[in-house]
Amino acid sequence: MHTKTILLLACFVQIVFTAPAAQAQTPTNPYPVMAPIANYLMPAADEIALARSAAPKSVSDDAETMVLTKEGYLAAVKGTNGFLCIVERGWAAGTSTPDFWNPKLRAPNCFNPAAARTFAQIYLMRTRLALGGKSKEEIAQTTSAALDSKELEPLAPGAMCYMMSKQQYLNDKDKSWHPHLMFFVAGDVAKSWGADLPGSPVMAADDPEERVTIFMLMAEHWSDGTPAPHVAH
Repeated sequence: MHTKTILLLACFVQIVFTAPAAQAQTPTNPYPVMAPIANYLMPAADEIALARSAAPKSVSDDAETMVLTKEGYLAAVKGTNGFLCIVERGWAAGTSTPDFWNPKLRAPNCFNPAAARTFAQIYLMRTRLALGGKSKEEIAQTTSAALDSKELEPLAPGAMCYMMSKQQYLNDKDKSWHPHLMFFVAGDVAKSWGADLPGSPVMAADDPEERVTIFMLMAEHWSDGTPAPHVAH
């Protein structure tokens, strides 16, 4: 699987749940429907620690941290530096991805203030829709309408996030991938960064549902300071 596809599944995980019988495993669509909400939850203390592992302690220790509940995300730790640490679930991905309803996905992100105020709000809306029983199609349509109407604030310049957790679970095959930074730029603008060209350290993935290009730069270490695996471009 191409690395940028892996990231979009997470943007896009530590405790592994077994999919219920209603989610019969198939080669092409192993998670066709949402599992019981309880399968996506985890103990609050564990989720706080996992969310904070997205970034170095110098960033995450002073960040707001949210945890997922049956009603949606709630602030568990008040921050002072404007960053937001959160563990995304599978519905952070595009609705066409097979892991959208995968209850095992846990993608720790730590958004900078610009991304916390704008880009992260898209995911929080998608979460409310998912927990409210909306279908993939309804989630995509409602998100699109909210972007059109400016109910969701336009992407702020300089939006980015850390994804440096060694405990990330991005899909059933790759699980923990590589520590990296992600930068969010409005539109389809990969060429303007020279992304994915031979020798370029920048990877890019177009995310049309959230109307951004996600640029990725690999880090040499996980957030805990341990060395990361080498990335082959």
